[in-house]
Amino acid sequence: MNHKQRMLNNLPYKAWMDGLPQEHMACKMKIHEYNALSPDDTEGKDKLIKNILGKTGDSINIESPFHCDYGYNIEVGENFFANYNLVILDVGKVRIGKNAQIAPNVAIYTAGHPIHPDSRNSGYEYGIDITIGDNVWIGGNTCILPGVTIGNNVVIGAGSVVTKDLPDDSIAVGNPCRVIRKITEEDRDFYFRDRRFDVDDYK
Repeated sequence: MNHKQRMLNNLPYKAWMDGLPQEHMACKMKIHEYNALSPDDTEGKDKLIKNILGKTGDSINIESPFHCDYGYNIEVGENFFANYNLVILDVGKVRIGKNAQIAPNVAIYTAGHPIHPDSRNSGYEYGIDITIGDNVWIGGNTCILPGVTIGNNVVIGAGSVVTKDLPDDSIAVGNPCRVIRKITEEDRDFYFRDRRFDVDDYK
């Protein structure tokens, strides 16, 4: 098993081996082109981002700037939206479901290094897959760490550091991120805290 195969299998690997630097550079060049496109070139942005990522739905919108390592390890579902400065370190697989809403300055890190300095200085690193379900809203400045699974319909508060799995239908906040309550049917009629919708077409 070469080092690219080791990386793709969540095993310790060396990032300068077996064509990985060339693949990383090729992705960086595409990302540079994407981030330099005119904001009104929606057709060009759509075509290029679908070429960068491994799998997408038809509707995808990632605001510039955006950064990732390889691109082909990222899969996003239909109706994907990410605001400014999304960073995905995709040495491991990142799978995100449909209807994702990602606020500015979100970081999704599959990548990591050994704790012990001797092991870390050997050059080995790792990537552990991250899975994010359908209908997830991730608040600004959130950091999601390697190996995390986030369920469906989850809301993550701004500034959170997600170190452990989060179950379906939950609101979670903090560092480390913890579930504070479940999302219930009563939440349907409110758009912000105790403010009720003043229109009828939201359901």
